[in-house]
Amino acid sequence: MDGEPLLKVTATPAGAELTAAGPWTARSADAADRIDARVDCTDGGRKRVTIDLAAVTALDTFGAWIFERMRRRAAASGCEASLVQVPQRFKGLVEEVGTLNRAEAGERREPAGLAALPARIRSRLAVLAADATSFLAMLGALGTVAGRLAIHPRRFRLTSTVHHLDRVGWQAIGIILLITFLIGGIIAQQGVFHFRKFGADDYVVDLVGILVLREIGVLIVAIMIAGRSGSSYTAELGSMKMREEIDALRTMGLDPIAVLVVPRILALLIALPALTFLGSMAALFGGGLVTWLYGDMSPAVFLARLKEAVSTTHFAVGMIKAPFMAFVIGVVAAAEGLRVKGSTESLGLQTTSSVVKSIFLVIVLDGFFAVFFASIGM
Repeated sequence: MDGEPLLKVTATPAGAELTAAGPWTARSADAADRIDARVDCTDGGRKRVTIDLAAVTALDTFGAWIFERMRRRAAASGCEASLVQVPQRFKGLVEEVGTLNRAEAGERREPAGLAALPARIRSRLAVLAADATSFLAMLGALGTVAGRLAIHPRRFRLTSTVHHLDRVGWQAIGIILLITFLIGGIIAQQGVFHFRKFGADDYVVDLVGILVLREIGVLIVAIMIAGRSGSSYTAELGSMKMREEIDALRTMGLDPIAVLVVPRILALLIALPALTFLGSMAALFGGGLVTWLYGDMSPAVFLARLKEAVSTTHFAVGMIKAPFMAFVIGVVAAAEGLRVKGSTESLGLQTTSSVVKSIFLVIVLDGFFAVFFASIGM
């Protein structure tokens, strides 16, 4: 019967002695559970119960928990219970299992309704404080690295910057042109449809031109870059953090911010204004095409009206916003990437958080600029 777990119960003057033998592993789970169900360590007013493991030939977490459960059951009834003669090779496992599930099982009631509101507010404020701290810490680290690079410009990683510029700039041109072209066409179509009721078809050009150059062009491009490149940055840095590559850089005496973050943010600072310009042109082209096909306005008339409706100020307003939005996206993406813990769940959560926070901050920044430029007459 070497393949079966055995347990012999012997009565003693002080209580009872349980002698275990054979393999107590998950492979013999059924037999072990049947033995455990039959054993009553508390019967007969016993005061002391010992469980002897000297003859146990194999033990895993399952078996160790069976013995621990017997011991706890006896202890709960007022007996002095202990595991004795534990083989040396099993001591670590038995001791570890003995520390598990020590909390008292009790009914836990979570506050509901208005009673839970203060706790939720405190929790959200704590999260906001942690996010703000992470963002400011990244700003401080970037400022420090920028100062070092100003003193030692040869340390700047040009090759890495060009590589990331290709990824976030050149490779994104196709999707940016397509989306902005469609957005411009949709705005023009809606403008023609509604302005035609009032005989004001020409004002469609004003709507498309001013809205695209001042607001929609840069906003749509920034949101797309946040979803496309910001999430990529967070996932890359988070994966490096999980594989301890960032710790390896520090061990080699390299600053991860200078090596990994600065080239990515600089690539965004260059790529986003360029993509904003291309996206705005594509949106104007889409608007002009729709007004020609749907609104019976020739391209020559559209261009003439566009020249009258918009000015370089409108174009400048949109372009000024682009670098600030790029910087915010890069800082948030890098900060969230470096907050990833050691699990894939954490990587997914931080990547999602990066995209949501970037888009939120981009929209807030756009609103701030709209108020600012209106206040100075631009």
